[in-house]
Amino acid sequence: MPLIGLSLLVQILCAVHCVRGRRNGLWLWVIIGLSLPGCLAYAIFEIFPEYAGRREVRLAKAVAIKKLDPKREVRTAREAVGLADTAANRAALGDALVGIGSHKEAAEHYRFALAKMPKSDRATQFKLAQAELEAGNARITRTMLEQLPESGSASENDRARLLLARALQDSGEEEQALEVYADVGARLPGGEAQCRRAAILLERGRELDAELALAEVERLVKRLDRYERNQHRDMYDWAARTLADLRAR
Repeated sequence: MPLIGLSLLVQILCAVHCVRGRRNGLWLWVIIGLSLPGCLAYAIFEIFPEYAGRREVRLAKAVAIKKLDPKREVRTAREAVGLADTAANRAALGDALVGIGSHKEAAEHYRFALAKMPKSDRATQFKLAQAELEAGNARITRTMLEQLPESGSASENDRARLLLARALQDSGEEEQALEVYADVGARLPGGEAQCRRAAILLERGRELDAELALAEVERLVKRLDRYERNQHRDMYDWAARTLADLRAR
C-alpha cells in the first residue's frame, strides 16, 4: 500500500507539472499509463533539462566537480597556454591557480598576461594585486592599488578600497585600515569589511564597537542569497558566534 500511494503521488506531481508547464499532452498518457517508469521518463526528458540551466544547479555542479578533481581547471588552463600563449589564456591560468590557493604562481601568470596586453587592463591588475596579497606581499599590493586607475563603477572602486584596507592591516597600519573598512563597509553588500573591522576592534579591546559592527553584519547577511552566504560561510559563522558571545556578556 505505501508503494502504491507513493506511486500515485509521484504521478500526480508529474501530471500537474506537465499541465502547468503546457507540455506535450502525450506525456500525460505516459505518466498515467506507465506509472513510475513513465514518471522517470518524464523527469529525464522534461524536468531535469529545465533545472539544469538554473544558476543554482550550475553552481552546485561546478562545486561538485571542483571537490572531486580540484586541479582539473588548472590542467585545462595549462593545456590552453601550451596551445596558445595569449594574455587571455595566461589570465585564465592565473584564475585557476587562485582557485586552488596557488597565489604566488597565479601572480606570475597575471604579470605575463599584463605584459602581453597592448594596454593596461584594470581587471587583471586588480587580480594581480589580490594574488600578491594572498601570497603575503601586502606592501606590493598597496603600491599596486595606489597606482590602479579609477573605474567607472563605484562598486569596483570600493572593492579595490577593501583590498587596500586588507593590505594596510597586514602591513600593521591598523588605524588606517579601520577607517577604510568603515568607509567601504557602509556601501558594499555583504559584511566582509565589517567583519574585518570587528576583528581589529576585538584585538584592541573595543568590544562595544565590535558588537555594533557585527550587528550590522547580521543585518546585511539577511539580504544575501544562499550562494553569496556560502561563499563566505566561515566568516559569517564566525561573526554570528562572536556576536552571540558578546551579547551574552
